[in-house]
Amino acid sequence: MPAPAAPKAFPVSWDQFHRDARALAWRLAGKGPDGGPFEAIVCITRGGLVPAAIVARELGLRLIETVCVASYHDYDSQGQLQVLKDIAPSIKAIGDGRGRGVLVIDDLTDTGKTAKIVRAMLPSAHFATVYAKPQGVPTIDTFITEVSQDTWIYFPWDLGLAFQEPIAKGAKG
Repeated sequence: MPAPAAPKAFPVSWDQFHRDARALAWRLAGKGPDGGPFEAIVCITRGGLVPAAIVARELGLRLIETVCVASYHDYDSQGQLQVLKDIAPSIKAIGDGRGRGVLVIDDLTDTGKTAKIVRAMLPSAHFATVYAKPQGVPTIDTFITEVSQDTWIYFPWDLGLAFQEPIAKGAKG
């Protein structure tokens, strides 16, 4: 099913996403507890899987866990949030027992609803996303690129190669 008709489209290529995820890793280096490394990554699936793999490689992290939260059930509307898979107790026990030393990764924070649910599970964790929209920014600690709330981000795993209308042509009425 196609994405909603948003006033603004932000297509992201695999190359750009990789560069942005590496930039996120650079920004996160040394932001673990007391300026040291993080002990584990929790990626919010599915969107957090790809950036978490890149960040884990760049930061030398091997302990990777997932939390599965479904929000976009049909790609065009955010529905009721559902936790499909919780975080392993061994991850929750890291550091202060509240996630201190854990890095939580997602591709995007939109409204911040997903991050709020996961933050309730790991209140001391460091939350990072590659992209952020204004409503979601207060729910995370680190991000790379902010886009307007009315922008739809087309991630590379959602795209195929196709002709794109020029921006100027779409602006003419």
